[in-house]
Amino acid sequence: MSGFVDDIKEAFSRRDNGLIQLILINVFVFLVLLVIQVSFSLAGKPGIYGMILDQIAMKPNLGHILYKPWTLLTYCFVHQQVLHILFNMLFLFWFGQLVQEYLGSRRLVSIYLLGGIFGGLIYLTLYNVVPYFQANLEELNIGASGAVYAVMLGAATLLPNYTFHVLIIGPVRIKYIAAFCVIVSFAQIPGTNAGGNIAHLSGALFGYLYIRMLRRGIDLGQPVEAVLDFFKRLFAREPRPTMQVKYRSQTRTSFTTYSTTTEDYPGDEEIDAILDKISKSGYESLTREEKQKLYKASQKN
Repeated sequence: MSGFVDDIKEAFSRRDNGLIQLILINVFVFLVLLVIQVSFSLAGKPGIYGMILDQIAMKPNLGHILYKPWTLLTYCFVHQQVLHILFNMLFLFWFGQLVQEYLGSRRLVSIYLLGGIFGGLIYLTLYNVVPYFQANLEELNIGASGAVYAVMLGAATLLPNYTFHVLIIGPVRIKYIAAFCVIVSFAQIPGTNAGGNIAHLSGALFGYLYIRMLRRGIDLGQPVEAVLDFFKRLFAREPRPTMQVKYRSQTRTSFTTYSTTTEDYPGDEEIDAILDKISKSGYESLTREEKQKLYKASQKN
């Protein structure tokens, strides 16, 4: 048991490990809610579980969101069914790996959180504006699907021709996988899970827009990163002061200064070599550094 706890601590202490941290948070919340649900059901008080769920799940009722605004974020970490969390976490892992490797852990977390919030806002708006949905203002909306769709469309917009090997079918470009999921969600809007499918599509739209704006030099995730940095500094342990002993030297040391004002863009020869490697071995053969250089080159005017 201690080894399991140590593994979790290590996962959260490592830098650039946002993907695994998001998955662990989702799994932890699922297990805690599962224990609470089973325990109170056996005790003959299932209503207590419903009260707890009401504090973290989202409702399109405006009164609910005004009194519990945090549910706009917490709902995308809540699951009740095993298959629901299983498929969400698998999709998050598959597509999140691409985003994290190419754009970094912080931007992956930003896409996930903002995609979930954006999906919740569109869901809230449509349920209060479109008459078709107004009979269901008390329904609960939970699940990471909107946030996961944001990550999926972000990866598909970033690397549309990257291929996944799908069981039975074989290699499929991720842009087609993403398009299939979007079409299925759109077709199911009139069904019983209309709110969930609206969140899917809204999250997908955000993931697409995030990458498009990022290519223009606008990072929509900067506010999220600023908030995360604030809490990181708030809970960070203050380092112990260390004693330093300095000795005066009789010899003068000359220093050479280097200019850091220019953007560190890769040269044309480097890019040509990377493109040759892609043509010979495919995009998957590139190292993380080569992918980042290719991305920087795409931002160069």
